[in-house]
Amino acid sequence: MSATEQDAADAAAWYGARLGWPTAPYPASAPGQEPGTGRPRLATGVRFDVLEVPAEAGDEVLGRLPGPAAGPVVRHGARMRLLVAPGCAEELPGLLDWLEWGGVALDLVALGRGGSMPVPALPGAARGPGEPFWVRPPLARRGGEGDGDRPVPLPALAGPPGCPGHPGPARACGTGGGAPDLVRLVAALATACHRVRLFPPPGRRAARNRQAWAFS
Repeated sequence: MSATEQDAADAAAWYGARLGWPTAPYPASAPGQEPGTGRPRLATGVRFDVLEVPAEAGDEVLGRLPGPAAGPVVRHGARMRLLVAPGCAEELPGLLDWLEWGGVALDLVALGRGGSMPVPALPGAARGPGEPFWVRPPLARRGGEGDGDRPVPLPALAGPPGCPGHPGPARACGTGGGAPDLVRLVAALATACHRVRLFPPPGRRAARNRQAWAFS
């Protein structure tokens, strides 16, 4: 196991002890890779689900929503992963329909039960090239000195079924009162993903044009 893999394994153990986040099985080993090696992963659908979007869309949303409204956020290369309450991944298709985004091609991926994501570097720790890291960490300082850190609330569907802002009969398991509103977050993410698709950044637009020429 390399030093980077060991750091990731130590981080996974810390997330499990501090936040109760379970790890997921290692993915299948690549050719020439020893069994059980590689970067460990955190299981989704247990303590949190994930909404994954292009980093440009994520940056746009984070610039518009204050920290508590978006929940914890991980950056990994060209992708951004926003942690939401467990059960939200199952709600996403119906929520997009309710928000009138159904049928629109959005680069918005939901990871729920049975999924996983690579373990991010610990908040504030040094990280290697290409390693996932926290843009908005999962812990926040409490109000007073010496109070320690508290978990950041995860976005969830607000209120009981039938209330304004609730699109259907099911409800994601939130973190209790005061959880950020999933509807507001998904609406912002869908809009940003659609804008990035219509008006991609220059580098991505050039890559897409090269691909189009390659298949013409």
